[in-house]
Amino acid sequence: MTARTSQRSLSRPWALVLAFLGLLAVSASAAEQSYYDNSMLDMMEFMRRGQAQLDLEALDNGRKLLTKYDFIVVGAGTAGCALAARLSENPKWKVLLLEAGGPESYAMDMPIVAHYLQLGEMNWKYRTEPSASYCLAMNNNRCNWPRGKVMGGSSVLNYMMYTRGSRRDYDRWAELGNPGWSYRDVLPYFRKYEASNIPDADPGPTRPGRQGPVKISYTEPRTRIADAFVRASQEAGMPRGDYNGETQLRVSYLQANVYNETRWSSNRAYLYPLKGKRTNLHVKKNALVTKVLIDPQTKTAYGIMVQTEGRVQKVLARREVVVSAGAINTPQLLMLSGVGPAKHLREVGIKPIADLAVGYNLQDHIAPAAVRLLEEPAFRAIGARLLEKRLPGCSHLRWRSSDYWACHARHFTFTIYHYSGTAKMGPSSDPAAVVDARLRVHGIRNLRVADASIMPHLISGHPNGPVYLIAEKAADMIKQDHNYVL
Repeated sequence: MTARTSQRSLSRPWALVLAFLGLLAVSASAAEQSYYDNSMLDMMEFMRRGQAQLDLEALDNGRKLLTKYDFIVVGAGTAGCALAARLSENPKWKVLLLEAGGPESYAMDMPIVAHYLQLGEMNWKYRTEPSASYCLAMNNNRCNWPRGKVMGGSSVLNYMMYTRGSRRDYDRWAELGNPGWSYRDVLPYFRKYEASNIPDADPGPTRPGRQGPVKISYTEPRTRIADAFVRASQEAGMPRGDYNGETQLRVSYLQANVYNETRWSSNRAYLYPLKGKRTNLHVKKNALVTKVLIDPQTKTAYGIMVQTEGRVQKVLARREVVVSAGAINTPQLLMLSGVGPAKHLREVGIKPIADLAVGYNLQDHIAPAAVRLLEEPAFRAIGARLLEKRLPGCSHLRWRSSDYWACHARHFTFTIYHYSGTAKMGPSSDPAAVVDARLRVHGIRNLRVADASIMPHLISGHPNGPVYLIAEKAADMIKQDHNYVL
């Protein structure tokens, strides 16, 4: 009875949010967009402060740092939370997890406000450089590039979609000289972190895990647009089934990292359960790491410099520093530490320690609008149609021709925030590689990278799930390399 009552009570804040959004929507019809956005931010700030006293965060933000830890993990995002939790399973290891942002709040975990999180302080607010080739319909030809600056990182900022990717993605990684990364090799790690509640998932060897920390379920409620999308995809020739199963070319309702209608971030999955239990894991929020300390003679990482509470201090690592700051901040931090393209580092006044292709190989998924599904009977039945209004910058091209859609894509260059590849995994013989198959930075001892930046090629899907995989596998490799029995 208590559990059922608790679940019902979760719907009350949703009703308040929806009512508030309804009022805003009415106001927005006669007001500037900035008013709508600012009102939404005010509501979110109110809810954040209202929930602050509950402090669901796993560990104390005010803990004083020790002078030395066994492992230092930079970045408490999707990978960092998972990695720090796994490394601290050894009670003899002192583990420090550092995050530049603040705590994750209850308001952030409401799926309906996902878009507005990009407007707040939990986003790094990166933007692309102006270009004549992309983002042409955006202000100053620049697209927003959201990245999470909060406990949980971009798993708090994203749209919660869960995909493993294609088996061919991982087989290709292995073929590029990365043993241990084939689909057969990584499948156990998917199942290790998954807590799937998908009732019609494939039952075979690719079946999802049920006992892991990361919740996965269908999104609710299902709308007639979602129904139309699934039917239209089938009408277009796509078979229906579990797209995270044996075969990935399928259509189904959306699998997402949600639980009881609430976002399930890396922070909630891995750190919340440790509150008051894992004393050897220290977490420091609002702590910006400015440099990894590397001995230029021995080429050994031995600590970090971190800016926190108005001062910069040095923290040492007995064993390793692991950078999990994401595909944008990880290469930046490596270069600030002397690891990167030597010519570029010298140009900005940094003495190179290791000449590696850090920051290259950046990949992302771009998503212009789909057209074909709108023409299927399922969408026609609900009155969906294409707005036949040509873009001014493309009006010289034949309507709906390939050239027109190419022009359209250059104007509406919507990123899906899947940045990856900037610290590429590969053998030392690969001039583009930054880390080896065990995620160790080439030429530097005691320094690893574990996040989306190590992907040689971006997976065919949403990368948040594969980043959990990278963290889980990295934790096992680190334990093995330091003789900890798995």
